[in-house]
Amino acid sequence: MADHDFDIPLVFRHRIRFTRDAFAPENPVVSGLFEAGRRSKVIVYVESEIVRLFPDLKEQIRGYLGALEDVTLTEIVEMPGGEACKVSKTQIMDGIGPIERNGIDRHSYLFCIGGGAFLDVIGLAAATAHRGVRLVRFPTTTLAQDDSGVGVKNGINAFGKKNFIGTFAVPYAVVNDFRFLYTQPDDACRNGLVEAVKVALVKDGAFFDWIEEHLRELWNLEPAFLEEAVERSAILHARHIALGGDPFETGNSRPLDFGHWSAHKLEQLTDFELSHAEAVSVGVALDTLYSARSGWLEAKHAERVIAVLRGLGTPVWHPALELRDGNGKRRVFNGLEEFREHLGGELTVLMLRGVGEGFDVHELDEALLESCMDELKKRAVTAAA
Repeated sequence: MADHDFDIPLVFRHRIRFTRDAFAPENPVVSGLFEAGRRSKVIVYVESEIVRLFPDLKEQIRGYLGALEDVTLTEIVEMPGGEACKVSKTQIMDGIGPIERNGIDRHSYLFCIGGGAFLDVIGLAAATAHRGVRLVRFPTTTLAQDDSGVGVKNGINAFGKKNFIGTFAVPYAVVNDFRFLYTQPDDACRNGLVEAVKVALVKDGAFFDWIEEHLRELWNLEPAFLEEAVERSAILHARHIALGGDPFETGNSRPLDFGHWSAHKLEQLTDFELSHAEAVSVGVALDTLYSARSGWLEAKHAERVIAVLRGLGTPVWHPALELRDGNGKRRVFNGLEEFREHLGGELTVLMLRGVGEGFDVHELDEALLESCMDELKKRAVTAAA
């Protein structure tokens, strides 16, 4: 008897495009994504809120795709988005159904226009129908354009856990259309920049310095600064995924999830009333302060981080941190076990040695974490007084 092991190398092209008014007749970005000389079907999924905000969008899409040779638009599907769509028991099949009825094949295209939760759901439908259909993402929020939309994951919530069901699937392309950014409420637009702060902290200290320097312009959502922040963040995320050596997270280290072990749990504990961006802000503040109290990060840098989060209007504490189980243990600590399970075994949490320099730890001191939570609460109460 003999053992036979075969390596199967795969190469994916991760296309990231930045533009404005993607479906304007003169804009070549979308038309340049199609294979020349091949007849292609396209089905378009649009989040309902985007249709409300852009009542002419459907006609623009029909006109743009209708003018392309060898491209056939089969249907525009309007569906609800938001975090609620990730817990719907029907949303995945609602996404797969149009693929089947329109005869979409593996050389056809799914366009998905919406926020991060909507991209997650339709991304899962695209990854499972025919074992994978070409997906072109059009993220519409700051949070999706600067982080999740340029990633290679999709998922839905199940068993009370964030993204428990999902796949790794590299989208055929991501089109960040800056026009969509300005439809969000101002606070939501600012909150989405927390992922730019996060990736700067773990990957690019100079970018964090830039955010800090231009905090006023970012607060005011001045287009040149907002769009530069989104683009720089998106490229840092995509570069790590493509060049970091572990795009499908087969190992235990996930630097792009700095601050997320508590963030995901806080979302669940608040029944997702706390948005992902707000939860990440709390998680980043907590892990930054913990890094400083552990002696890894200079205290002055922790103060800079907290000041930037406050400058963007994102929270550094939430009452859900104080929720306890029957044994008196803070329920947020269950997020550590869920994080370990999600990673595949060993607990690995990224902490900071410097601005732009992260490192992995494999255990956390819960008493010290509690002390950090109490300190963040005091700061939040003082700031609100």
